[in-house]
Order: sequence, then structure tokens, then C-alpha cells
Amino acid sequence: MRMIKVVPLPCPTYLYIPHPHKIEASSSSTQKSRRAFSLSALSISLSALVFSNGNGPTTSISWANPQVPKFLELPNSGGVKALDLRIGDGETPIDGDVVAIHYYGRLAAKQGWRFDSTYDHKDETGEPIPFSFVLGSGKVISGIETAVRSMKVGGLRRVIIPPSQGYQNTSQEPLPPNYFDRQRLFTTIFNPTRLANGEGATLGTVIFDIELVSLRHL
Repeated sequence: MRMIKVVPLPCPTYLYIPHPHKIEASSSSTQKSRRAFSLSALSISLSALVFSNGNGPTTSISWANPQVPKFLELPNSGGVKALDLRIGDGETPIDGDVVAIHYYGRLAAKQGWRFDSTYDHKDETGEPIPFSFVLGSGKVISGIETAVRSMKVGGLRRVIIPPSQGYQNTSQEPLPPNYFDRQRLFTTIFNPTRLANGEGATLGTVIFDIELVSLRHL
């Protein structure tokens, strides 16, 4: 049998040089593409925040099926967007009920810095302590009240809260128990220089994962 030796040929390399009149248009198109990519990356990063610190429930995006979850704006919420991660099977609270929630709070700014989590608040036995408040009392930020009103006990919901429905002052709850975390949170949200530069929408946006643990009628 006759043997044939196969010799691989070098792959030619082509250099594309754009027409001089198209360079400016191409640069503009590239900048637009980069802006679109940045907005898309921000959307994915917000959606991919994980609700876990070892003890709480965990959710994440499957990269084998990279579909970005769709947040829906809650009716009459002032722009609060929600994604239900688990639908509860208990009661839905009404104003005046004492509700207990677990939450995991992050800033949209500072690379999604986690400023507080009830799973870090432990009792003497080491169990996490839920945060309780009277729904409709105005004790907590509006975005959380809006989100909880349409949840059922046992449900888990991720919400993106715009500045208008978030922290309006330094006395609104929930507040990080750690002094330095509180300072960092509020010096970011209420940074006068950056607010003057028009960065308020970024600084004041917060993301909460909320689990409705229980409710009690008064």
C-alpha cells in the first residue's frame, strides 16, 4: 500500500484595515456596544446576587441555561421590582399585622456590598433572629413594606428598590447593628458630592432578598 504524507499548511493571516471614512462611525458604534454590554452586565450581576451565608436558603443562576430572571414591577410600588424565588403557602399579611422576615440586604453600588443580613443576628442558642415590624407603620423603608404586602408566609422574594422607596433618612429600618456598617451604608447613599453629580439613582438603590417567616394579627 502506498503511503501519503500529509503536511499541514500554515493558515494565512488577514489584516483588515477599515476605510478612513468609516473609522469615526466604527468608533461610535463600538462605544455604543460597550455601553450596551455594560448595562447588560449590570442587569445580570443584580440578578445573580445569591441569598446565602451558610444558613439561609440559596438561589443562583444556572450558567448551563443562562436566562436572566425577569423582574416584574409591583403595582403602585413607585418602581419596586420583584422576582419570586419561592412562592409561600401561608397567609398574606395586611396592614396592622406583625410580620417577621429574614432578609439579606445589598447595595447596588460598591459591587453589591452586603450591608446586613438577619442570618448574622443570632440568639444565645446560635439561631438567626428574624426582623419583626408592624406592616404599614412606616417603621421600615417603603420598598420592603410594598414587597411584603403581596407575599405569602414561607415565600422568598428578591426586590430591587429604587432610591425613592429606599432609605430617606438614617433612622429608617432595617439598620445594620454594626456601627461601621451603618456609617458606610449612609455615607454611600447620602454622599453629597456624588448626589450633586447626578449619581443618586445608583447610590440609593438597594437589593433585598426577603423571606416572610410568619405573621401575627393584632
